[in-house]
Amino acid sequence: MTQSIIKLEKSVAASHATPPTGDIIDGAPEFTTWKLEDDDGLRCGLWQCTPGKWSMTYTVWEYIRILEGFAIITPQDGDPIELRAGDSYILRIGFRCTWDVKETLLKEFVIRA
Repeated sequence: MTQSIIKLEKSVAASHATPPTGDIIDGAPEFTTWKLEDDDGLRCGLWQCTPGKWSMTYTVWEYIRILEGFAIITPQDGDPIELRAGDSYILRIGFRCTWDVKETLLKEFVIRA
């Protein structure tokens, strides 16, 4: 039976990944994801990343809320944006940027694919 309410916490098995090698600019960032919901194109959970810098283009819509750490997102055509605990953003499909994680980052995410 599916639960009707789920607390966002590290209560499920984590998956581990890294950015594609060609996208890494500096360091060796490692991703850990605790996916708590994955249903009909909607995914949500917690995501953690160790320090490093990489480029990416978003292929999904994503809402994020920073819980811990510090990072800088630099849009391809814009000024750097500092991300700290308590900050929330929407990242739209087609958004091109670099992520530069300075202190291990933990965020909540909701993705609409």
